[in-house]
Amino acid sequence: MRISRRAFGAGTLSLSVAASMPKAVFAEEGALSDGILERSDFWTALDAYIYAYPLVTMEYTRRALTNVVKPVGTKAPMGQIGRLREYPNASFRDVTAPNADTLYTYGFFDVGKEPYVFSLPDMNGRYALFPMLDGWTNVFAVPGKRTTGTGAQTYVVTGPGWKGTLPDGMTEYKCPTNLFWLLGRIYCTGTPEDYAAVHKIQDEISVVPLSAYGKSYTPPAGKIDPSIDMKTPVRDQVNALDAVSFFTLFCELMKDNPRRQQMLPFLSGWRKSALFRARISIQASWMSPFTATFQRSHSPGSCCISRKAMGISRISTGGPTRPKPGFMEPTIFSAL
Repeated sequence: MRISRRAFGAGTLSLSVAASMPKAVFAEEGALSDGILERSDFWTALDAYIYAYPLVTMEYTRRALTNVVKPVGTKAPMGQIGRLREYPNASFRDVTAPNADTLYTYGFFDVGKEPYVFSLPDMNGRYALFPMLDGWTNVFAVPGKRTTGTGAQTYVVTGPGWKGTLPDGMTEYKCPTNLFWLLGRIYCTGTPEDYAAVHKIQDEISVVPLSAYGKSYTPPAGKIDPSIDMKTPVRDQVNALDAVSFFTLFCELMKDNPRRQQMLPFLSGWRKSALFRARISIQASWMSPFTATFQRSHSPGSCCISRKAMGISRISTGGPTRPKPGFMEPTIFSAL
């Protein structure tokens, strides 16, 4: 069944508002639907929220997984790699749907300051892949058995604005953003003997700044930020942000993690709404019409990222009616 953007958003909003608002507010629901949902700037805001969601989520993921002094478990400071020594167990909550037959080698890096050099050992035919994700969660490179083989390899990841000369024998991967996430995975059978073999491979993987390549290098200790929530799942933290906090963070992140060229037509409508005036600065006055709407249900996330949305029909006047009982439609975020 196809559902229009407007019908989808209105249905999701109706469901989340109904679930989170006191009974006294239900009397306002008709005016909310007819007034706010018919405004073009409200739908521009929803488009912007959907577009911004991956970048904001990536930042919250980075904060949670790098807020340590040294690599431990599933976490490692910025600019360092962590090595998961066993399969993720049932309590694993750091990322969605981890592999159950690989050991992870991972880390977050800022290549806006300088490139990073990744050295992989000879894995003797063992299956492995090392996806590299930019700040928008797009995979921009995947060295590994399927693409580059299992022999010893050296790569350098450069940022979007970097220009320079690289040492001989290096393959350059250009990251579209300053932030990138390495999510390496190495196949393991799970036996003690194979665990040991994969651990040896993990220990031989190195990541150093380009300026330290070929030299003795000890990464600096990470710094703990006590303000970072290390207990609440990332998705819940992002979904709970109010509209102004969400878009303010998004605009700050855009300075170091630029949009892709193919998205320029999509963003043109935002400029008319003043979202990117003053060199990507948020305009609270522009936000106010739909911030109030979002905050009625506590956050933009509860408006348009509800896991289930109730169907909605439209009558001849063009106004939305009550949701159809019993109809459930997953949101587009189920595919993220």
